[in-house]
Amino acid sequence: RCGMRSAKCQLMAASFCVMLLGLSIATLSTVTHYGLRFSLISDISPESSSYRVIHHAAFYIGICLSMTLILAALLSAAATVRESRCLTAMGFFCFALAFCGLVPAVCWRYTHSTEVEDSMLDVYDLVYEEVRRNGSSFRRHELIAVHKEFLCCGKHSPLGDTAAVEDKTCPPGPTQAVGQDCLQAMQGVLKKHMGFVSTLLGITIGFVVYGMALTSFLWFSIHFSSNLDRKGKYTLQ
Repeated sequence: RCGMRSAKCQLMAASFCVMLLGLSIATLSTVTHYGLRFSLISDISPESSSYRVIHHAAFYIGICLSMTLILAALLSAAATVRESRCLTAMGFFCFALAFCGLVPAVCWRYTHSTEVEDSMLDVYDLVYEEVRRNGSSFRRHELIAVHKEFLCCGKHSPLGDTAAVEDKTCPPGPTQAVGQDCLQAMQGVLKKHMGFVSTLLGITIGFVVYGMALTSFLWFSIHFSSNLDRKGKYTLQ
């Protein structure tokens, strides 16, 4: 009974933390999808661009993971209060389902670490080269928006002849004077964002594994406690 009470207290605390992590993942997914910088690159990217696919997939996967984590936390908390084997098993199943989604996400993050960055920079290169070849192109307004949003100005091109593009598309002020390379600025923004994503996923996996262990222990504790309560009781017929 003492071990069961301890497990229930730890499971309630873990459920609260998992719920907060689920809300954090949902918030991060929303910011990634609707944030000005990332949504701007998605809007100007071609239909066949891999960045647009990654951008939408990250949002939907993040929302699904967050909903699974929140459901696991609610079921575990309810199972702790009611000491229900059914709710405990459902909570364990949701934790396991979230674990099966988190592990591939982390693996993809490290095995395809440069894919997101390359697709993002490819979009900028495409827009930049179109404006360089045709100054009156509609892409010019898109390039101006990118320079304004990322606080950068053009890029270092081996082909040269970039001054004309930068004079027309870079916002006036310190950014144009310094001439910060947009490719480097995008890499810096994306690196910070992906670092935060990796940290959040790592913490979430740790709590999910902890929740799986606690729910399984609680299920066995409830099961054996129920059997012990019935032990020695007989019905005369």
